[in-house]
Amino acid sequence: TTPPVPGRPAILLLLLSLLGLALTTWQVLVSGPLLTPDERLSRALVRTVPDSVTERLSDLGNVPVAVPVLVLAMAYSVRRSRAWAPALTAGLAMALVPAVIVPLKEWTARPGPLEPWAAGYFPSGHTATSAVAYIGAALLVSPYARRPWPMALALLLTAATATGLILRGWHWPVDVLASCFLCALLLVPVAHAVRRAAGPRARPGTRSS
Repeated sequence: TTPPVPGRPAILLLLLSLLGLALTTWQVLVSGPLLTPDERLSRALVRTVPDSVTERLSDLGNVPVAVPVLVLAMAYSVRRSRAWAPALTAGLAMALVPAVIVPLKEWTARPGPLEPWAAGYFPSGHTATSAVAYIGAALLVSPYARRPWPMALALLLTAATATGLILRGWHWPVDVLASCFLCALLLVPVAHAVRRAAGPRARPGTRSS
């Protein structure tokens, strides 16, 4: 049986995500025109919702909250598939989050919406952590779920984290957008590893014997 390989949609997603990350990073570095509507949108949204609500949403991107979800999904995936590749790929994706985010923060040194004297807000580490943890976990467990609820829940949790960060004023919208581009780059290999481990079950129109 020929193992599945990344198709054109995956390659296109990788290219678009890389382009989006490069574009947003460039705009932050040169204080480009994209930052004007970004800052206006932030000022219009910040603290329109009580801090007690937005802080709880933002906490979904904390490492002690999000990473254990991914670890549990990794263990479940290994137990069900008897394959280590999907879990290890997801773990590597999470390990790459700080390895990429921290240098970008130091390089761009973007100030925050409520702390113009501080720097290191681009891109959003909390958004990246939540996306890789929750969506990565959903990719790992989805082959064994009867309904697509894991991915729907993962997208909801990631969106809630990003929304909380923007509304609380802890990140500009472009900070969050850039993290989404980065996470797409990290998660495509996870999806590919899951498909390979699932084999015929992951391919439409086939049945496992």
